[in-house]
Amino acid sequence: MKVSPTQIYCPNLNCSAPLNNLGSFACKNCQTPLIYRYLWVVGELSVPPTVGSLVAGRYFVKTPQVWLDTQPALLPDFPAAELPEPILPYLYLYPQRLHIPEVYGICPSNEGGNTSEVFLLENAPLDSAGLLFPAIARAWSQATAARQVYWLWQMLQLWIPLAEQGVSTSLLIADNIRVEGWRVRLCQLFQDDRVLPVDETTPEQSPALPNLADLAHLWLEWLPEAKPAIIAPLQEICREMEAEGATAQAIAPRLNQLLLQQAAQLPLRLQAAGASDTGPQYNHNEDACYPLNDAASLADDGVFPQLAIVCDGIGGHEGGEVASQLAVQSIKLQVRAFLAEVARQPEPFSANLVADQLEAIVRVINNVIANQNDNQGREARQRMGTTLVMALQLPQPLQQPDGTVTSNSHELYLVNIGDSRAYWITDRYCHCLTIDDDVAVREVRMGRLLYREALQRPDAGALTQALGTRDAEFLRPAIQRFVIEEDGILLLCSDGLSDYGRVEEFWPDVMEGVLKGKVSLEAAARSWIEVANRKNGHDNASVVLLQCHISTPLPAIALPRPEQPTTDWSESSRQLVQDTARDETTSPVSGEAVARPRRRKIWWLVFGLAGLLLLGGLGLALWSQTNPAGFQQFRERSLPKP
Repeated sequence: MKVSPTQIYCPNLNCSAPLNNLGSFACKNCQTPLIYRYLWVVGELSVPPTVGSLVAGRYFVKTPQVWLDTQPALLPDFPAAELPEPILPYLYLYPQRLHIPEVYGICPSNEGGNTSEVFLLENAPLDSAGLLFPAIARAWSQATAARQVYWLWQMLQLWIPLAEQGVSTSLLIADNIRVEGWRVRLCQLFQDDRVLPVDETTPEQSPALPNLADLAHLWLEWLPEAKPAIIAPLQEICREMEAEGATAQAIAPRLNQLLLQQAAQLPLRLQAAGASDTGPQYNHNEDACYPLNDAASLADDGVFPQLAIVCDGIGGHEGGEVASQLAVQSIKLQVRAFLAEVARQPEPFSANLVADQLEAIVRVINNVIANQNDNQGREARQRMGTTLVMALQLPQPLQQPDGTVTSNSHELYLVNIGDSRAYWITDRYCHCLTIDDDVAVREVRMGRLLYREALQRPDAGALTQALGTRDAEFLRPAIQRFVIEEDGILLLCSDGLSDYGRVEEFWPDVMEGVLKGKVSLEAAARSWIEVANRKNGHDNASVVLLQCHISTPLPAIALPRPEQPTTDWSESSRQLVQDTARDETTSPVSGEAVARPRRRKIWWLVFGLAGLLLLGGLGLALWSQTNPAGFQQFRERSLPKP
């Protein structure tokens, strides 16, 4: 290793003078913005690097466990053969990337030593300067009651998938748990194989796997600094977790009730606006979104502003735009009926029941489009379909411990199929909430390739599922629930905007004015369309903004500054960390790829007739499926017994 020249390369591979001093924001030669990609290092080199040095002529050592890639335009090194066992849990847990980092690459061979077990993580809880976000224990006392419970809720939701992969110990190491605003993030994953210490009752060491009692013990350490309103209920929940045979599924309803009660202490106000454009290269628009008109014309439609939808059609002019419009209009009808059903119930529906009903709605609409494909003899790439990203803010009434009833449970549900995306944006951060259904992600989830390696496939961006291209039996929509406990804006968009990281690049500029109340939501939506057309321009673009505003401002919270990373965990954390091998894990099953065909022009009259036929078929299909099996089961489980 040699001493770093404290320089970083321009990401423009055609730049004639690419070297720039660290700390520069743009290339001094070509003015391309410089990329600072900080990585979290797992494993140890045979020769520990010194701070300020370069590893493999490329990675600048900011701290022993945080390195900066000084050549971010180049691919990292990937495993030459079979992926090492410690890497696999990161791949199988890719759907949890909001909370878990991703494997960037491996460290190439070190001079005179073996570095096969050293790999680099991106999407780690590091800020733009390479500093760790605060540990949850450090930020705990300054968070609101709702946020404290929300952090615990996320940990409980992570418990099951991490336990399935044998890495639930990761949630028991306090230093490993970091927070960025509302979300919990882990530095890395740790294997569950560990040994109980020898004591008088266990003369020999015996293996033990983590359980919910271990998680409860960690939470109990934080309770003295919890907000008074939640201390007693959390103590009861922890006692339940300590009981023999306790499961996360049994604990979740109690914790969920506490979370919703705390989040609903303040009223929630919503505003929504959308925009869609054909883009500079097309004369027709296969995207569809809701809302698109002005708020006054939507005030009485039964779903505004609770519902937001973006669909990106597949199948060409005579199919893609029909499928996307069909999906939007059908979802509005189904959701309107569902909201009416919710309003009639005296008790709020559980998150699982809501997810089941949303999935049933999506499957009905999928089969309406799929049946039209079958009836028209469409096959392979000729089959019309659409991506879908939708958000539903469910205004369920909620009874508080004192007997009063609040009007809104602050729940936000996301449904995603395909590669249209959802982002949560505040004045401090922009978080992508959805995972694309494409070949690159499939290869990662199957445990076959690292993500950046999978992106090199020529079909990396081909969709693995879309709405309407196949029977609903093969559809696997991703459904998530979020709890709104801060002011922010949910952005839904098609890939005409999200491609090439445009949302991540431009959100500070576009959203600053609307977040400060100086720019209207409608103007911000139009600004996003301008970004899509100017910076991408290769596709139609649609965007919907759903602004969630807590009507009484939250108290100012001065969270701790990000911490300087260090490789030294606390002693209590160290006791749980063991470098033992994990058992083999069965990889998830994925669908086959659905490629995006090139969009084609067709006579508008033909489209109009086809559209009328499809809409007529939709009316008959919806009339014949007013009681689908999923919805009937939902009603049986939720309606009060006579």
